[in-house]
Amino acid sequence: MKLNVPTLSDLKAEGKKADVVFWVGCAGSFDDRAKKITKAFVKILNQIKMNFAVLGTEETCTGDPAKRAGNEFLFQMQALQNISNLDNYGVKKIVTTCPHCFNTLKNEYPELGGNYEVLHHTQYLKDLIDQGLLTLSGKKYKGKKITYHDPCYLGRANKVYEAPRELIKKLSADLVEMKSCKSKALCCGAGGAQMFKDAEKGNKEINIERTEQALEVKPEIIAAACPFCNTMMSDGIKSKGVDKKIKLYDVAELIAKSKDL
Repeated sequence: MKLNVPTLSDLKAEGKKADVVFWVGCAGSFDDRAKKITKAFVKILNQIKMNFAVLGTEETCTGDPAKRAGNEFLFQMQALQNISNLDNYGVKKIVTTCPHCFNTLKNEYPELGGNYEVLHHTQYLKDLIDQGLLTLSGKKYKGKKITYHDPCYLGRANKVYEAPRELIKKLSADLVEMKSCKSKALCCGAGGAQMFKDAEKGNKEINIERTEQALEVKPEIIAAACPFCNTMMSDGIKSKGVDKKIKLYDVAELIAKSKDL
C-alpha cells in the first residue's frame, strides 16, 4: 500500500488546508521501530481518506526532553519555532502518536502562545469510530489475550485511560489488566528524559519489572500507545527470552493489522 503523506507546505502551495495535522515526533520520524507505528497510523488515515498533513522537515522536537532534563531555555527555543510554523499554516487541530508530544503540545505550548486542539491518536481513532468514519473488525484478534500498558504522559498526566482500552475491546480481544494499571500503572522507565541518561544504582531496571507484571497475566500480545514505552517493553520481553512468543504492538498497529493494511 503506497502511503500518501502530504505536507502543509504542499497543501498551501495548492491553496488548500488540512483538517488535522499529524505530529510525527522524533521517535516516529527516526526510530526504526517507531516508524512502523507512524506508517500504521498513516495507513488508517489513508484508508478512510482523511484530509491530513504533516509539517515534514519543518517539524522539530517539541522540546519535551530538554524541558524534562532541566533546559528550559532550549525548550522555549524549540517550542517557539514550532508555534511559529504551526501558526503560519493556521493549524487548529493536531493528532500525535507520542504521549510526550501530546502532553507538551496540549499543556505547555499554550503558555507560549501556541493554542491548538491536541489529541492522542487513540482518542482520535475512537472519535473516528464514534463518527462512523472508521469501522473495525474483530476477526483477527477475537478472543486473543491482550494486556495494555498505560504510558505515564497519557495516563496519569492527562487521565486518558479508556480510549485505548475501548479500541482494543472493539477488536473483540480479551483485555486483561496488569496488577498495576491506569492511575497506578508502573512507568516503563523512559519518561522524564530518563531514556537519555545512565541507569541509577539498583538490582533491576524498571522496564524489566514492568515487563514481568505484563507477563504475569499471560498475554498473547502486549499493547502500547507510546513509541518510548514500545522500545522499553520490547527490550523487556527480549531480555526475558519471550519475544518470539509474545508480540508487542502499538494500538494503531493492531487496528491496521486487523484491517490488513
